[in-house]
Amino acid sequence: MAMLDFSGRSPFEGFSKLNIQERRAALKKIAGLSDDEIRVLEGGASSLSVETAEHMIENVVGVFSLPLGIATNFLIDERDVPIPMAVEETSIVAAASAAAKWIRRNGGFHTRAIGRLIIGQIQFPSITAPEAFEEKVNAAAEDLIDTANQVVPNLVSRGGGVREIKVRLLERPDQRTMAVLHVLCDPCDAMGANLINQICEGLKKPLEVLTGEQVGLCILSNLVDTKMVEATCEIRDIEPTLGRAIEEATLFANLDPYRCATHNKGVMNGIDPILIATGNDWRAVEAGIHAYVALGGEFRGARPAAFQQDYRSITHWEYTGDVLKGRLLAPIVVGTVGGVTKIHPTANTCLKMLGVSKAEDLARICAAVGLGQNFAALRALCGEGIVRGHMRLHATNLAIAAGAAGHEVATVEERLRKETRITLSRAKEILSDVRDSVPAVPPV
Repeated sequence: MAMLDFSGRSPFEGFSKLNIQERRAALKKIAGLSDDEIRVLEGGASSLSVETAEHMIENVVGVFSLPLGIATNFLIDERDVPIPMAVEETSIVAAASAAAKWIRRNGGFHTRAIGRLIIGQIQFPSITAPEAFEEKVNAAAEDLIDTANQVVPNLVSRGGGVREIKVRLLERPDQRTMAVLHVLCDPCDAMGANLINQICEGLKKPLEVLTGEQVGLCILSNLVDTKMVEATCEIRDIEPTLGRAIEEATLFANLDPYRCATHNKGVMNGIDPILIATGNDWRAVEAGIHAYVALGGEFRGARPAAFQQDYRSITHWEYTGDVLKGRLLAPIVVGTVGGVTKIHPTANTCLKMLGVSKAEDLARICAAVGLGQNFAALRALCGEGIVRGHMRLHATNLAIAAGAAGHEVATVEERLRKETRITLSRAKEILSDVRDSVPAVPPV
């Protein structure tokens, strides 16, 4: 996709007003999709088949569909990016698009990657001489790294592989010592779970021979604070009252874990749908991010005294000098090769749509969308309130849930949006009124 100046017209201008066929045609042009890839988005035979699903998991009985929408207006590192989001919750795509439009006219999002290494763990449940153990491992570190890289020669040939081995000593409740080796590996553009697990298993026997101790678990860690991404934005055309309110909302999240859990869930509303659409492990990313912020996030070891908890916000908003500045810093470990990203036709198409080939670029996009989604939620909370805005967008779902037929949905939805009470019971009442107002058809 072409590089565009943020002051220019967005290629997605008016996208939401198109019908579904027109949206596909526009997306085909913007993202350079082929006819076959458009057919994948249409579903049917070109999308995930039961036969393919049979080889992905056990006890397959079918496939499950989610709506796939495009969040628009995202200018990320001076590139307009269509954001595929596989999600069932009303208002997420619309809110992200609206937030991105506002941020776009302020210069868009800027992102960077910090670190490239994932973590594998080799556990020794109880060791007899901790200092001697650590000395042996450190002395043999280079040989152990060579042994590890022999397990994954293809990864090494692509420029990846194990870079470092670190020893951690943990005190057990029974006063004995547990040792954990962190195996730090560059997975290139793979998420790397299978690779790092193989490496750790390959080191098990050599380490037992070297140390004379018995290995317990060999497994990756989803808390990858060695592979971070950052997204930032600045909003200059914002009312001071709203800017200060959003800053206060961040403070609320950092002081109260009950609020913080919901605050961070709102951020993940933007990240998870991209992970699902691209076939990535959203559960691993969720676990890693929440573990990271539970340790105090970037404030680890230097946490402000005002914060009364360790679990904190993934994002930070500060209103200063008439500018609202937003920042997200989190471990987002994804892949663009291997696994479901290549098996699933829709995931493959979504990766092409995003215009990424490197895992780092996908992670940076996720960070930007998470920050934008957070701004959308805080703007709604600090403005009209989350219920009113969400329920207006939820009117279509309520009309369908009330039992409206295809030709009745638009009428019920339109009337429901004007109501102060946007509920399922009110939707049923409106549907009843609509049907009562239709003249009876005389018998022939």
